[in-house]
Amino acid sequence: MCLIVFAWRPGHATPLIVAANRDEFYARPTLPLAAWEDYPGLYAGRDLEAGGTWLGVAPDGRFAALTNVRDPGQPVGPRTRGELVAAFLQGRQTPLEYLQQVARRAADYSGFNLLVGDAAQLCYFNPRVGPPVAVAPGVHGLSNAALNTPWPKLLNARNGLEAVLERPATGSLVALLADNRQPSEAELPDTGVGLATERLLSSVFIASPTYGTRASTALIVHADGRRELLEHSFGPSGARLGEVVLSL
Repeated sequence: MCLIVFAWRPGHATPLIVAANRDEFYARPTLPLAAWEDYPGLYAGRDLEAGGTWLGVAPDGRFAALTNVRDPGQPVGPRTRGELVAAFLQGRQTPLEYLQQVARRAADYSGFNLLVGDAAQLCYFNPRVGPPVAVAPGVHGLSNAALNTPWPKLLNARNGLEAVLERPATGSLVALLADNRQPSEAELPDTGVGLATERLLSSVFIASPTYGTRASTALIVHADGRRELLEHSFGPSGARLGEVVLSL
């Protein structure tokens, strides 16, 4: 997952609203958003190469999502980051307890941002930034740096989310994730991957023959516990492949 924008509003009629794009090589085998038969009540996409996931929901209001940290010089961790999302969704720890446990073994993973929550709390952890913390109420964004790092794609998506918060709908959330505008060269971050790759990765929605946005996912959590999900999936060059609609 490479871009997540979300509104965390405890006490609101819709306390959590999420719009997220998962960017990956098209050749990596993946299952779309669905129920996991081996874990009743867990709904997520599934990475068939390593077995984890990038975003999902589970009973008791549990939600988790992940982005990687873009750093071509970092060592490759021996464990898959996708298991961090799946393990929280399968467990019973509070968000903060879980992230504190993850912090003790963070060296097992390549760089990551991990967002986990339940009906009472939403927490964030990036081991390069500091210890796990509770997320303050508000509108936030995660790309491939730390929380709210103002990359142009994050600012564009966060502005798009703010524009639909008065009347949120999963369709409008997925629509804002389709933004393929690329910023000027002067606005691009320098993460060590070269100008051409920085430019490719700079838009909210990424499309190329080999790498791009594989899934756009919208989640609306209601105060009474109802959850609405919409996922659009994509193939090479951004070709639309399918749609999943869930009401839980």
